[in-house]
Amino acid sequence: MDFIPIDPKLNKISGLIVEAAYQVHSTLGPDLLESVYQKCMFIELKEKGVSVVTEARIPLQYKHHDVDANLRIDVLVEDKIIVELKSVDHLLPVHEAQLLSYMKLSKNVWDY
Repeated sequence: MDFIPIDPKLNKISGLIVEAAYQVHSTLGPDLLESVYQKCMFIELKEKGVSVVTEARIPLQYKHHDVDANLRIDVLVEDKIIVELKSVDHLLPVHEAQLLSYMKLSKNVWDY
């Protein structure tokens, strides 16, 4: 099996994302709404000098028609990394499916 090496820049950015998530969680703790964590992640990532957008809209086309399905990425970092925040005890298969769908739908929008 051939492995594609990870871009060192993306590897560094992913480390910053993990650091930001750790900082937010260790400061606020569990049991808050995702929207609270999202706002704090935005602050943490901006302070680290990372380009970040919250609630990035994912366009959807159906039979050549734009459909406003209100699909939004929680946090989009450097136009490359999708961060979906979950405030749950356990991740479920539906959470993974959501992320995979967002990646599939946004493939032609952002260059990752």
